[in-house]
Amino acid sequence: MSHRDVITVGTDGTECGTKAVQWAATEAESRRLPLRIIYAYDWDWHESRYEIGTEYVDVARQLADQAANAAYRQARALAPHVDIEVNTLIGHAAPLLIEASRTAGLMVVGSRGRGGFAGLMLGSVSRRVATHASCPVVVVRGRPAADGPVVVGTDDSPAADLVLETAFEAADRQAAPLLVVRSYLPVIPLWLANVRPSDVPTAQQDENERTSLDEQLAPWRAKFPNVPVEVVLTHVSAAAALVEASQRGRLVIVGSHGHGVVAGALLGSAGLQLLHHADAPVMIVRARPED
Repeated sequence: MSHRDVITVGTDGTECGTKAVQWAATEAESRRLPLRIIYAYDWDWHESRYEIGTEYVDVARQLADQAANAAYRQARALAPHVDIEVNTLIGHAAPLLIEASRTAGLMVVGSRGRGGFAGLMLGSVSRRVATHASCPVVVVRGRPAADGPVVVGTDDSPAADLVLETAFEAADRQAAPLLVVRSYLPVIPLWLANVRPSDVPTAQQDENERTSLDEQLAPWRAKFPNVPVEVVLTHVSAAAALVEASQRGRLVIVGSHGHGVVAGALLGSAGLQLLHHADAPVMIVRARPED
């Protein structure tokens, strides 16, 4: 088995971290893949740099080991049939998890870590991992509907097939229906410039868009005939449509549309809004740079 088949989860012992471990363990059990739990801890080097090996550092390490062992027990209870590895690492969480993503098939993090404020919907570590990891990332958040559909946002970009493949596989594995969301802006004739977009008849454009989407979905429907598929075609923004769909979904899957200095490193606006506002775990699908 390739090391890239490993599901890796970062935790810090908080409630959000615990939920991430539980989600990752359930996913590992479902896929029969090994699970790697990473607990990263740091301390104030300005205070402790002259005390390496002293009681201050030993206490920090003991607390980290306790939290990591607790995460192991939580994961083992949910994934009795998988290999579980626990790594307690010294350093800042974000760069350690991003580095670990290079040898992972899936990275899982919580939505907010230590020091997060109640109004902060996405922690800085979660955001950095979601935007810079080398593999697909799941940010565990919200209150996922256990019997809800897998939700996927799709467009006509080159990455659409990878996103759809991931979504169909997830729905098939979980015996869940698939809700496909496509958002597009209809073309408004110039002579209707003063008419509200919602009042412009778009029946033909909608039909053309639906036909195109049906053609895009056809090979995946054929490959996964047991997955019920519902299609939502909307004129509202993709982010708004997916956030709404997340309220009845168990998982929301979108692609990574990078426009940063490093290709693929930054998410599009829809992905970022989902990470802040979705009511279910969000999976960001991306191909590895070498792929």
